[in-house]
Amino acid sequence: MSRADTAGAERPVSPLWTFGLLRSELTTTFRRWRTLALLAVLAGVPVLVGIAVKMETGDGSSAGGGGGGGPAFISQITNNGLFLVFTALAATLPFFLPMAIGVVAGDAIAGESNAGTLRYLLVAPAGRSRLLLTKYATVVIFCLVATLVVAVSALTVGALLFPLGDLTTISGTRISFAEGLGRALLIALAVAASLIGVAALGLFVSTLTGSGIAAMATTVGLLITVQILDQIPQLHALQPYFFSHYWLSFADLMREPVYWDDLAKNLGLQALYAAVFGSAAWARFTTKDITA
Repeated sequence: MSRADTAGAERPVSPLWTFGLLRSELTTTFRRWRTLALLAVLAGVPVLVGIAVKMETGDGSSAGGGGGGGPAFISQITNNGLFLVFTALAATLPFFLPMAIGVVAGDAIAGESNAGTLRYLLVAPAGRSRLLLTKYATVVIFCLVATLVVAVSALTVGALLFPLGDLTTISGTRISFAEGLGRALLIALAVAASLIGVAALGLFVSTLTGSGIAAMATTVGLLITVQILDQIPQLHALQPYFFSHYWLSFADLMREPVYWDDLAKNLGLQALYAAVFGSAAWARFTTKDITA
């Protein structure tokens, strides 16, 4: 199907129809066994971390051996189970969360093309732009859901295995458990926002191929490559522009007062990646001949 073939479909539709399209996309995405398996793996990471810390500290020793090893906040888990939320997010953000996002985003367009359903979607009065925006909104919602799955799983395991109560911030001040829960929610939202650039990148890759597997593999491969490059000292001048460079800045939300500089840089960088790769995805998808 050429661009001209769908030009007539790009007509105004009601907001209710657009909402119905988004609801349909969300239902389809979250009913897939692949999506459920990804969420199950993400939920399992805090369980494994919590059990490992519990077993290590069963003799009264501190987590990480007191040497600061392991993900951020891990040495504080035994004092307060809420720190398992921060630790689990720090452990999943470098690989597990972006990998899950890359799989869902990479399959968004290419998967429909591979299954032969993309052409039929474009016959409906959605239009290419609206369909692409709906696909991106679905991936962004998955970013939020995946992050909350990790956070809720970690909070549940932390409450079952460790004490809860007031907690000490990175700055050494004490805050109430209720405020700590608020900080945990803010951190989860910051982590989810850190993934919108990956979502746009994956969507762009998905418009370049008709194979869902190829799109997913390429997106995940790019994620791994960028994070490797982010660890090479000789590339320090370029590293602030890598989408993963400020991912762990969410830890600054546990300072008193909150240190916003790196958080703002991270959100601005993610918005830039979303704008650049979102525009590239739109330019590619709206001029692409659809044959399946």
